[in-house]
Amino acid sequence: SMPSEVLLKIFSYLDAGSLLSVGCVNKLFYDLANDNGIWLKIYSSCLQAKRTIWKMKSEQTEAVPLGCAALHDKKPGYWKKEYILKQTAAVKTRVMELVKPLDPYTGLPFKIKEAMKVSGLSWIIVLKDKNGNEYVIEKANLSLKDTSVTILWCSTNWPGLDVVSTLKLFGVMPLIPDLSKLPNKYGPCQRSLIAEYHLANLTESSVAVSADKLVQLFSLNPGLLGIWKEKNEIAFVMVSLHYHQLLERSILGSATVQYSPRPNKPILDDIDPEYGLHDYSLHLDMHSRSCTYLCESFKNLFCRKGDIANGYLRLTVVSLKDNRKHLPLTGTLGLSWETDVFKGNVKDCCVMDLTLLEEFGKPFWCFSAPVYMELSSKTSGLYDYVGHTCTTDYTDSEGKVCVELVWLEETKEYIIVSLVLYVSIEKVNNWYGTNY
Repeated sequence: SMPSEVLLKIFSYLDAGSLLSVGCVNKLFYDLANDNGIWLKIYSSCLQAKRTIWKMKSEQTEAVPLGCAALHDKKPGYWKKEYILKQTAAVKTRVMELVKPLDPYTGLPFKIKEAMKVSGLSWIIVLKDKNGNEYVIEKANLSLKDTSVTILWCSTNWPGLDVVSTLKLFGVMPLIPDLSKLPNKYGPCQRSLIAEYHLANLTESSVAVSADKLVQLFSLNPGLLGIWKEKNEIAFVMVSLHYHQLLERSILGSATVQYSPRPNKPILDDIDPEYGLHDYSLHLDMHSRSCTYLCESFKNLFCRKGDIANGYLRLTVVSLKDNRKHLPLTGTLGLSWETDVFKGNVKDCCVMDLTLLEEFGKPFWCFSAPVYMELSSKTSGLYDYVGHTCTTDYTDSEGKVCVELVWLEETKEYIIVSLVLYVSIEKVNNWYGTNY
């Protein structure tokens, strides 16, 4: 019953975030919150503040016209859209400046952590049951590593796995980021779909990666799902995202469609007959949320044409025969988890981050995924070590990683004695414009 003129006067005292929120109440509030007069003042004050800070050139410091033409010649909501575009463009420009410097070892942005902070980026998961009800889980624990971020959501109050149909992973960015303030989780934001998992009949159709006394672990791509053994209820969701294209996938996608990265444009090279077979670099991390077991870089990896077989290009990183390059894993291997009530540790399980760079230093194949050490049935021919032989493998559409390790009971540690990458020939051909 309050007159629109009074509501409009009240709305004129709100900041941009509050104005966007109040516009979601009903149609009347939405129409009033789109008023060009209010938004033009917000737009002008924002622009004036930036002029003062950055001391822009005189031709850029002309005042925004506040006359009738600027208000009545524009459709309702015009200056709101202009303000949002200005704000988001400023943040994206700042983020792009931060991700330009590259780490010479990983080939990834050197200031990725600072870029995430500037963007106000966070992640949520949304559980949907068979009746269409959604459960949004925001609270998460972050663990930042050299080449990935691990995100953990834990609870004992989630719906049982028998009624959950899908799980969606979203990147969330404030719609109007304010670099001078902490992100407001209740403010307007935009979601970017990173992955969607169909969990119906998960325990029947999928094989558990590993387990401890309380939970079973199921590998998703990307991610790791832990469920209670007895009650069949979700205990935690852990996702590890590689820094390569992390910002794009977390920001540039829509709420319903995942971001699709641009394909690589091949650089033609008619001089080198083995173009695409040499000068690869590898950065490998193996870690849990709190411990780093291995962090190594390898240069000048190559493949001979005789090593191309069965649809894969073979890159030998660590050889069984060269014990000088065998690598120990530091610490007791295990993936820790905890909720408000329980906690545990799944032994012989960790997260592997792989970053393979091609000869020009561009990220060629990158992933972050859980792996598990399995006892090998083969008898080891190594005479330098006395212990059980274990293997851990990873496979996706772009390649395979095969690792062979020896468990030394005396020192309680794993030694990597063989590490071989198998890169898809189809990916190599598409990347380099070659035909092997």
